[in-house]
Amino acid sequence: MALRHGTEFRREAVRLALTSGLTRKQIATDLGIGFSTLSKWVQQDRDKELMAGPHEDQEKEITRLRKENRILREEREILKKATVFFVSQK
Repeated sequence: MALRHGTEFRREAVRLALTSGLTRKQIATDLGIGFSTLSKWVQQDRDKELMAGPHEDQEKEITRLRKENRILREEREILKKATVFFVSQK
């Protein structure tokens, strides 16, 4: 499978997804990529940033840990909602 988009394109797509205020679906359409592709890139970027490990600067480390904590809380809430949804489908 060949890479169709370079690193810079991916980086810019992720930046737009995180900061533009537009939906990921709209950004993916505008850029001519699939929604799942953009979501995968954002997740990979998030994982890479979170796994960067401890930072020398304590303030940066606290900021990183707070961000990781916020993301984990959001993911937990999504899983709770998904559980309720799937239970109600029975």
